[in-house]
Amino acid sequence: MLKVSREQFERLVWEAIDELPEAVRNRISNLEIEVKVSPSEEDLECADVEDPLDLYGLYRGVPLTERTIHYDLVTPDLITIYQRAHEAHCNTLEELREEVRRTVRHEIAHHFGIDDDRLDELGAY
Repeated sequence: MLKVSREQFERLVWEAIDELPEAVRNRISNLEIEVKVSPSEEDLECADVEDPLDLYGLYRGVPLTERTIHYDLVTPDLITIYQRAHEAHCNTLEELREEVRRTVRHEIAHHFGIDDDRLDELGAY
């Protein structure tokens, strides 16, 4: 288990976002990204996950593919990245960096309307 400071973990998250292709970053719309140490009970329930160390990230919102002309004046979609789960499954800083990258891309894919089954088909894991 690797431990890093909150600031260092947040830097890894923002590095992963900055590494996204420009075409992807330019298409992101009405989205906020936050970092939490661990998921709340509500987060676990929303993700249908029991063990907080099994939840790396969570997307909440209306994917771009489902937005219609009635999508107006809504709160931003939210991606939450959980630090403790990442640390629990990584032993080195490079492993942590890669896992954060993977999680950020996974949650961004949900923002673009790509579900877990399709990510599996695409070999994203």
